[in-house]
Amino acid sequence: MQPATENIQKLKDHREAVILAHNYQRPEVQDIADFVGDSLGLARQAMDTDARVIVFCGVDFMAESAKILNPDKTVLHPDTGAKCPMAAMVDPESLRRFKEKRGLDAVSYVNTTAAVKAVSDICCTSANAVKVVESMPDDVIFVPDSNLGRYVQRFTDKEVVLWPGFCPTHEGITTEDIKRLQQQHPEAQVLAHPECSPEVIDLADRVASTTGMLRYAQQSEGWEFIVATEKELAYRMKKEMPDKHFYVVEQAVCPTMKKITLQKVAAALESMQPEVCLDPEVMEQARRPLERMMEIGR
Repeated sequence: MQPATENIQKLKDHREAVILAHNYQRPEVQDIADFVGDSLGLARQAMDTDARVIVFCGVDFMAESAKILNPDKTVLHPDTGAKCPMAAMVDPESLRRFKEKRGLDAVSYVNTTAAVKAVSDICCTSANAVKVVESMPDDVIFVPDSNLGRYVQRFTDKEVVLWPGFCPTHEGITTEDIKRLQQQHPEAQVLAHPECSPEVIDLADRVASTTGMLRYAQQSEGWEFIVATEKELAYRMKKEMPDKHFYVVEQAVCPTMKKITLQKVAAALESMQPEVCLDPEVMEQARRPLERMMEIGR
C-alpha cells in the first residue's frame, strides 16, 4: 500500500467516512474508494451508508445530490472546481420561465445543479431516462442534455422538448473515432453512452449507462469492446474483467473529473473541507424530484 493510500485509510477510519467515486475518476482515486459507480448507483450508496461523512469523488452536482439525500451527514467534495460543464448550461430562472411558457413538466437529468432540480418535477439518470419520461402523464421538457433527450425520443410517443445542452466529452466522440477503432478491432462490440451523438449511437451494439456497459461486458460472450464514453470507465472494466479487452477514444477525457486527486481527498479528510452546504429551502425542493427518480429505479 502506498503512503498516500495508507494516510487516506487512517483518516477515513478516524472520520468514520465513506469514499464514493464515479466511474470517470482517476484510476488511483477509484482504487481507494469504498464504492465506484454511476450517478444512480452512488446516490443509492450515499443513502444506504451508515458513515457519518461522505467524501464524494465526482463533479459538483453529484456531491450536491448526496447532500440533498443525506441532509444530516457531512458531505465533502475534495475540489469545488470539479464542476460539470453540462450542468452549467441551464439555470433555474430560465427553466422556470420555459416551463411556464410551454406549460409542461420538466424532467431534469441528474447532471444539473441543486437549484435546477428544485424547479424540476422529476430527475432521471442515463440508466432510467426512458422509464422516467414514460412515467410522466404528458409531454415533457428534457433538461439539459439534448443527446440523451434525443435517445429517449426513440422509445416514447411523448413529445420531448429538448434543452440545448450537451456533454463536451461525449460530444467530442465522433463516428470517425469509432470507425477507426472498428477497423483496428473488427471483432469488438461497440458500447456507447446515450450522451453521445445520435450518429455514434447508431454505430453501437449496446447503448447504456456506465454501469449498464459494465454489466453488458460482464455478461457478454464477447472478448473485445469499444467503449464510447469517458475513457476511465475502461480502467474499471479491465480491473473487473482482466481477460477481456477494452478500447477507448483517447481524447474522451472529462477534465473536471480529473481535478480530484489522492492529495485532495486526504486534505479534505484532514480539514473536513470543502463541505457541501446548500440552502435548506433548495434542498427541500430538490429532494422530491430526486426521490421520485429513485422510486422508479433503473
